[in-house]
Amino acid sequence: MIEFFETIEKRESCRDFDIDQPVEHKKLVACIEAARIAPSACNSQPWYYQVANNPEVCKKLRPALQGMQMNNFVETCPAFIVVSETYAGLMATVGGKAKKQHYALVDIGLAVSQLCLGATAQGLSTCILGWFNEDKIRELCQLPKTQRIRLVICVGYARKDLIRKKSRKAWEDIAVFLD
Repeated sequence: MIEFFETIEKRESCRDFDIDQPVEHKKLVACIEAARIAPSACNSQPWYYQVANNPEVCKKLRPALQGMQMNNFVETCPAFIVVSETYAGLMATVGGKAKKQHYALVDIGLAVSQLCLGATAQGLSTCILGWFNEDKIRELCQLPKTQRIRLVICVGYARKDLIRKKSRKAWEDIAVFLD
């Protein structure tokens, strides 16, 4: 298992998966477990995951992830995780309204980050999608309208084991120590 900071450095958005290498069930379970134990406001855990690892299900899902020349690379992705927002719990909802914050979205972001890092630690690659046809996915996944689909995560093995250099803002442009 690689060191935590090495995992962070290694994680990137993959857009070239090896469609011929399926993702092992136990690795997907470990990814969901990493997300399951993520922190959440008032421990509300406002998330629900649907894992598509069956080639026929993935084939039906792919068109709902594409459109306007976006996400064409999903054709090579062997597995997907649909992330939905569920009821956040009374305390988190009331607290969020009082503070004008939607804590459920923060919670989902934390959980998805842990999920993706868990995938990276197991040698998998991921790409988080925010562009998709929610109605089509909702129908395919048989989700009630009370659950918003927030993200879809592509999961698989990268075709090439090459890590791109990250282009990020300089440290001093994003942080300061208060003295």
